[in-house]
Formats: sequence, structure tokens, C-alpha cells
Amino acid sequence: MERVSQLVGQSLAFLDAVERASRAAPLNRPVLVIGERGTGKELIAERLHHLSPRWSGPLVTMNCAALPENLIEAELFGHEAGSFTGASKTRHGRFEEADGGTLFLDELATLSSPAQDRLLRAVEYGEVTRIGASKPISVDVRIVAATNEHLPRLVEESRFRADLLDRLSFEVVTLPPLRARSGDIPLLADHFGRRMAVELDWPNWPGYTAHLMAQLEAYPWPGNVRELRNVVERAVYRSEDPERPISEVQFDPFQSPWADASLPAPAPQAVGEAADGPQPQPQLSVVSPSTAVSDYRSAVAAYERALLEEALARNRFNQRATAAALGLSYDQLRHALKRHRLQDTAA
Repeated sequence: MERVSQLVGQSLAFLDAVERASRAAPLNRPVLVIGERGTGKELIAERLHHLSPRWSGPLVTMNCAALPENLIEAELFGHEAGSFTGASKTRHGRFEEADGGTLFLDELATLSSPAQDRLLRAVEYGEVTRIGASKPISVDVRIVAATNEHLPRLVEESRFRADLLDRLSFEVVTLPPLRARSGDIPLLADHFGRRMAVELDWPNWPGYTAHLMAQLEAYPWPGNVRELRNVVERAVYRSEDPERPISEVQFDPFQSPWADASLPAPAPQAVGEAADGPQPQPQLSVVSPSTAVSDYRSAVAAYERALLEEALARNRFNQRATAAALGLSYDQLRHALKRHRLQDTAA
């Protein structure tokens, strides 16, 4: 199944970043996209291109960290035949390929100093010179660059050219990490879950249990949206009954009962606590299931019902307060209450 890239979210932090990119898109100016891994920097680059007057031109992507330092310049600017060992024929660089369109440079901070020098000239004068050539070539390219590094600090450390940063930073779009996107985790989990259900040819989308959704909301997501997508899709495809809500999730696919005990274990990180400080956790209480389980499905349903009943009572049967305490959207809570015939007990 072909993956369709979409920007999904409703939090103010996320919408502000998308709005900033949308406003900058029609302008023929460079844009820097800053964000942690997995936050959707390439999706923003695509939006900048498709909402610009260059939408009918090429969108060329280059990951600056994916090539050895001695090949980056040849990849960006091209080379003439015989210009170096192995250059058997003339090759157009990414700038020439992107002529009339947009060049997206991912992992910008990894560019070598010589490549930064040549990039500066290309941005300033609209000219590139192939390696081994004597004459420059004019190109009409808009630069969109992305990184998860703090470029001003790299300038202070003499690892990035200050004049290049000045020319690339007409607009800077900073993407929020998933842990700062309040309310977006249920929306994204539902989006990715439904896509996976379609891929598996499930007749209906059963959704998630309240307990599983609370786990998703409490997790710090160091890999952001990309990690969430993998976790959700893995949970859906491992579910054995497409008619029952997804109830089990594994955040770390490398967990194994046969792991080498001599290897150091990763430092434990509390659920809901990220590297840059503690994050708010859903207000959940633990409901102890019965130890005598003769019917797995009935036991899961009884546990979920008990969790809902306790949360309702603790929040004085206010549905919106209960949904917030369980880490659910209002509609998700209403669906769960209806499934367990508890809608008449809540206000």
C-alpha cells in the first residue's frame, strides 16, 4: 500500500508552525525548517513547494548526511567527465535538477566547510559551477533546508558559516515535538491505525481501548510522529481480532526475553518524562482485574468498564473532565461509554 504523506494535527503549536510555512510558501525566499527527528520536516518542505508558484516544477531532495564528505559537492553541483577518478561522464548536480523548482537540503548542519562555501555562492548569485568546469551555470532554485541542530550555536563554534546562515534564514519554521502537541496523539493514532486497518483489509476500524490510549498519551515519544506511526501500526497488525478495540502496544520492538543479560540495560525513563524535563501525566488510577479469568474478552471488557466507572465517579460524572483524565478526546469517551452502556450515567 502506498503511503500518502499528510500533515495531521489540531494543537495550537502544530497549527502555528503549519500557518507560518503556508504564509512563507508563495515567497521566492529560502526557508529553514527546524525540529527534532520525526517531527515532519520533509512534509513542511513539501508544503512550501506545493503552495508556491514553483509547484509545477521539480522538488528535489538531498540528505546531506547520507553521502561521504568528498562526494557532497559533486552531488550538489555536478561534475564534468574526467574531473576526478571515476567521473566517466558529465553529471548534472541537484541544483541543475531542481532548476525552476525547489531544492530541499535535509541535515543541513552536516555540510562540510567547502560545500558551505559553494552553497553560499549558489544562494547569493544563482550560479553553480560543476567540478572540473571553468564556467558557471545559472540556476533558478528555491532553497528549503532542515536540521535538528541549533545553527546559531554552530556559528559560534565556527562549524557553520554565519553569512550562509544569514542568507538561508529569511524565515525559520520550528516544528514542535510530539510531547508538546496537546491533543494530537489520539488524532494521529487514529489516523495511522485506520490506514493500517485498510492495508490489512479489515472490514471496520475498532479503535483503541481507553487503557491503551492512556499509555500512548503518557509516553514521551523521543522519535516523535515517526515513532508513533511505527508503534501504532505494529499494534494494529499484531491484533488478532479486527472486531475488538486494540488493547496491547509495544513501544520498544527490541525487547526480548532472550536478550543478553551481560549487555547494559538502557537507562529507565519514566513514562510521561522526556529528556528535557517531566511532562504532565494523565490522571489515572489502577483498577485491579480479577485473578480468575475464564474468558479473555470478557475480562478485558470488564476491566475497561471498571476503569470508566471509576474515572466518571472521580470526576463527578462530568464527561469532558473524565475524557481529559483518561487522555481521551470527548468523542472517544462518548464512544467508549456507549459501548459499555454507561452514557446515561454521565452528564
